[in-house]
Amino acid sequence: MPDDVPMVPVDVLGVRRRAVNEEIVVLLLDPDAELVVPIVVGPREAGAIAMGQSGIPAPRPLAHDVMSSILDALGCDLHSVEIVALRDGVFHAELVLDTGARLDARASDAIALAVRRDAVVLCSAEVVALAGVEVVSPSQLEDIDRFRDFLRTVSPEDFTNPQV
Repeated sequence: MPDDVPMVPVDVLGVRRRAVNEEIVVLLLDPDAELVVPIVVGPREAGAIAMGQSGIPAPRPLAHDVMSSILDALGCDLHSVEIVALRDGVFHAELVLDTGARLDARASDAIALAVRRDAVVLCSAEVVALAGVEVVSPSQLEDIDRFRDFLRTVSPEDFTNPQV
């Protein structure tokens, strides 16, 4: 990754299932830009990210747990994870070790390791600009859900005889 590409810190909000097409996404929040970057992940990766965030250990080590143990055994740490590019709909990431080494990684695997190691997650400002969507507050979501419920239950007759 070239040094001149600006990187911004993002928060890993967690994994969610999109109701529209049943895709599972991990959500990265750029709090300064108030944008969320949704990254489609597989069910195993989603589970690994959620387990890492919650601190729930797997009965047997997952691949990301093994990677974390390897870092410990080698005496190095994960300095950060960088989401460096979005090419043809695929997010590319790099693991940045405290030794300075940079390793190419899938974004989902990098995030799963980052949440286990409490590592900083950074995202290219260009990726945030390309893939980020505006943040909707929880109260706005509740208003939308109430309106949808209203639309499901309302009938034309409800408007024919207004009460004054």
